[in-house]
Amino acid sequence: MTSNSVTSNSTTTNKAELTTPGDRDFHVERTFAASRDRVWAAYTEPELLAQWWGRGNPLDIEKWEFETGGHWRFVEHHDGGTDGFEGRFGDIDPKELIEFTFEWDGMPAHPCLETTRFVDLGDGRTQVVIDDVFFLAEERDAMLSTGMEGGMNESYAALDALLARG
Repeated sequence: MTSNSVTSNSTTTNKAELTTPGDRDFHVERTFAASRDRVWAAYTEPELLAQWWGRGNPLDIEKWEFETGGHWRFVEHHDGGTDGFEGRFGDIDPKELIEFTFEWDGMPAHPCLETTRFVDLGDGRTQVVIDDVFFLAEERDAMLSTGMEGGMNESYAALDALLARG
């Protein structure tokens, strides 16, 4: 098993680190200068999600059933058109963990399982730890080749700005 690592700089001094610990998964770690309560709210309250999730672009939250088995669907509007994303929620442990499926309209029928953990670092900062697992290595590689890492870092920069505004 190999592990590839790519470290990306966002528009702040924080870095998101994306690694590929296996052939069907990737792992991301990112620290935010905000309490776990504030980061959790930004991930779970639709009015806050809409301000950062789609790289700061206009985002329609078409469905948000934040409960185990609930359905979510977002549509991001950008200069190149629109992109839709959706899935179903699995385990939710408030302020600790959100598990859900993730599917991009650009790769229909190729969902992954994403687990997002929220770690209180005890100094007013929160680390977000994400693990995505795909059915096939080719699906993981195809997702990585879409530029999703850059989009993720743009979204994290928008989240930094939201958190800085309070």
